[in-house]
Amino acid sequence: MRHDGVLTDFEPRHADLFGRHTVNLGHRMHESPLFTDAALARLIEKAPKGSYHVNTMDPTTHDPRTRREGEIVGLSGMEALDAVRRGRIWILMQNPGDIDPAYADMLNDIYAEFEDRVPSLETFKHKMSILISSPKVQVYYHADTPGQTLWQVRGVKKVYLYPNTAPFLPQDRMEKIVLGEAHEISLDYQPWFDEYAEVIDLEPGRMLHWPLNGPHRVVNHDCLNVSFTTEHWTTELRNQYLVNYANGIVRRYAPNARLSPSIEGPAAWAKFGFAAAVKLTGLQKARRKSFDIDFRVDPMAPFSVRNIDAYAKVR
Repeated sequence: MRHDGVLTDFEPRHADLFGRHTVNLGHRMHESPLFTDAALARLIEKAPKGSYHVNTMDPTTHDPRTRREGEIVGLSGMEALDAVRRGRIWILMQNPGDIDPAYADMLNDIYAEFEDRVPSLETFKHKMSILISSPKVQVYYHADTPGQTLWQVRGVKKVYLYPNTAPFLPQDRMEKIVLGEAHEISLDYQPWFDEYAEVIDLEPGRMLHWPLNGPHRVVNHDCLNVSFTTEHWTTELRNQYLVNYANGIVRRYAPNARLSPSIEGPAAWAKFGFAAAVKLTGLQKARRKSFDIDFRVDPMAPFSVRNIDAYAKVR
């Protein structure tokens, strides 16, 4: 793919909006043969055990407690795709470029174009994940830690984007997510939040980028969906992560402390160093949440979900 061939309708104003406001743009990624059934089936078959997640949930309610983690065993890639079509699951393929370099090339093209079009934007630590999801399933209300873009390839999904400030995103909850002590979907959601949301029906050939940590949720239309996310860091985003990390450690011992999220000034610089030092010790890894795998993907089972004895897997 050509270096300048990713986005179709980028205008100069989008450079000023990028990272500060929601940006909804056209792209050509849905035309790529990397997202055909055959290509996705190959990815599923070649994916190492720890490189994907499979989830199911109750699509009739917004209750994160119904979200379950599963596994794919003994299925061909096409059988797994058939299970998604007829089921109530989604498969998240992480770092597909590790399996097929063509996906890594696509990721490089995307960020090369972003950096060309947005003056002073310098990104690093790029990541791609592909999401293959059943009709009508949900991704519950959550917030991500890096810069995030959602690219729609097949099907249509309704995306709800919320402000990245309280009460939609309490500071202490974001800190726990950064520390790995809480799952991204641990944020509290209230139906009235939707009155303050941007609601977008995302169709093939469209993408969304939103401000850092912006809470969001997704509901598929009645069709198979294929999309992918791209993640990135900048110096500013990394510094915000380090401040959240340091604040979260301090809040553990002083829960009522008023801790500034600012990334400017001597106090922020001290937090950068403190967070980096704690991370180097590796002690925080022991506090990270694990999850239980309790179902296996089975195209012949109801909703493609066959229950198994649960076993724990570290995040």
